[in-house]
Formats: sequence, structure tokens, C-alpha cells
Amino acid sequence: MRAQAPGGTTPPNPPGKPNRVVALGGGPGLAATLAALRLVDAEVTAIVTVADDGGSSGRLRREYGVLPPGDLRMALAVLCSGELCADESGVTWARVLQHRFGGDGELAGHAVGNLLITALWELFGDPVAGLDWLGRMLRVRGRVLPMSAVPLDIVATVEGLDPAKPHDVSVVRGQASVAVTPGRVRSIGLVPGDPPAVPEAVSAVLSADWVIFGPGSWFTSVLPHLLVPSLSSALAETSARRLVTLNLVPQPGETEGFSPHRHLEVLADHAPSLSFDVVLADRGAVSGAEDELAKAAALLHASLVLADVAAADGARHDPVRLANAYRKLFSGHGGY
Repeated sequence: MRAQAPGGTTPPNPPGKPNRVVALGGGPGLAATLAALRLVDAEVTAIVTVADDGGSSGRLRREYGVLPPGDLRMALAVLCSGELCADESGVTWARVLQHRFGGDGELAGHAVGNLLITALWELFGDPVAGLDWLGRMLRVRGRVLPMSAVPLDIVATVEGLDPAKPHDVSVVRGQASVAVTPGRVRSIGLVPGDPPAVPEAVSAVLSADWVIFGPGSWFTSVLPHLLVPSLSSALAETSARRLVTLNLVPQPGETEGFSPHRHLEVLADHAPSLSFDVVLADRGAVSGAEDELAKAAALLHASLVLADVAAADGARHDPVRLANAYRKLFSGHGGY
């Protein structure tokens, strides 16, 4: 673990040297982190979950045997920079990647970026090479990598799936099903149970200055990274500071009824030997629960940092506010 300066702050990198930051997750939660990191002087690597089995991603996964491209596409679109993503006409490559076909034909529901990524994977025969090529074309600020080299399935242990039998335990398989389960998710596993990590993802974690977990769908986007053995080992071995960015509100279905500290307890259950350094929470979102949250953070060996990082609606992270919080933490002013 990197040494701390007096008062519990972290020595910043030497002047002029940007922090190497790895962001773990998927979907809108990871997009929120990346939108903030774009505003920070940092070398960013996004490591993205590959368990999506719904929508356009699920169709391409089943038809072509590829990794689900949707969350990878979203990360690339957020990190797209330069003239390609700042066109005065408003039609930018980021919008093109995110555009979905309408109608009821064979292309209906597919995102353009999903099709493009799948085509590049066929051309290159290597998911990392295809994503790197697209990243260069989009002038992506950073790098986007899949978590694993093979598509994964999430298997959840769920209590009370049948409302008439609230204490019965069932097994729910598939990201799309777990995300909307009416039961209470207790734990998750992956199929296959010993998936290979992408070597570039492992290297990024080992060489990082900071590793960020969350925000995002807790069971289907954040926790799966901890269940890939070589990636989990790298997270334990790295000298990087480990930061958890908490969600603002519980997610319907997946974390329905979860308190802020329950998120941390579940994280500890899935990674009992992994310690963290900082838990970042929105001050308004955890008002009245600070003491319980601080105790849960202590279970992870982490300090609790409160900041105003929510947007006006309270349901989304504001990129500028979140960037300010990250900037202070990266510079060693974690105590605010």
C-alpha cells in the first residue's frame, strides 16, 4: 500500500505527471465516472464488464459468439474527444456510436457502435486490438478494455423470488434477469467460474495510481470484477489507492431497499481479503446515515469522504462536481 502523508492524505504524483487511473464497472455508472475523469488530468483506463446478455449486446453475443459490446461502446463514446466529438453540426462520432436503429426489421434496436465493434472484432480476431483501433480513430482520451477475454454469465442467489415464499432461495442466471429480479440478491458468481482476465487489464491495474469501483449496478457491473481470479489478484497486489464511489440511490430490483452501508457490506462479502482506501459518498444522499456508513467503510479499512457530487435531480452524478472530488483526492487532499 502506498505510504500516506501526515493527516491521512496521499502524496500526489510528481508535478507534471498525471495519475494513472483505472475505472472498473459498466453501463451508465462507469460512464458517469469516465465523464468526470475526462475533466481531470489523468491517464484513464476503463475496464468493462462483459456479462450483458440483453438487448442488442445479447443478440450479437448469441449470434456471433463475441463479447457483449454495449458497455464497451458506451465507454468509448464518453471518452471520445477532439473534432470528431465536437462537431458544430451536433452529429458527432459519439452520437453515431450511440444511435439505435428504429423500426421492426432485423437491425431494429441495434446500436451502430455495437455493430461497428463486432465488425472490427471479426477483422482483427482480437477484442483488444479492435477496441484500440476504434479508440485511436475516435481519439479516445484513455483506453477501453474488456474485463475478461470470454463472455460471462452472472448467476445470482436470490431470496424471495416468489413473493408468496419470501424466505425461499433461488438461483437467477443472466445479467438482464438479475438486474430486474423482484427478489433480494444475496450474492453472485460467474459462469465460467474461472474466467481469464484480459492481460492488458491486469497490467493496467498493477501499474495504476488509483483504482475506482462504482458507481453502477452493484451486482451486475461493479462486483463481477472481483470474481475474475487474475484480476482480483492484481487488485490485491497493486500499490494503487482503491476508491469506492457510492451510488446515489438504490437501483430498482438489483439493490432495492439497500442502505448506503449495505452496499459496502456486500462489497466486503464478495472480496473479504481486499482492503480499500477511500469511500466517496454524496453528502446529501447519505444524510443521517453517516455513522453507519463510516463503520461499514472501516470494515474495508477505508476512510469515508463526503462531498457534493450529485446533480440537481439527486439521481445522477454531476461530472464537474465528481471531477472536483476526484481531483482533490488524487492531489492528496482527501480530507477536504
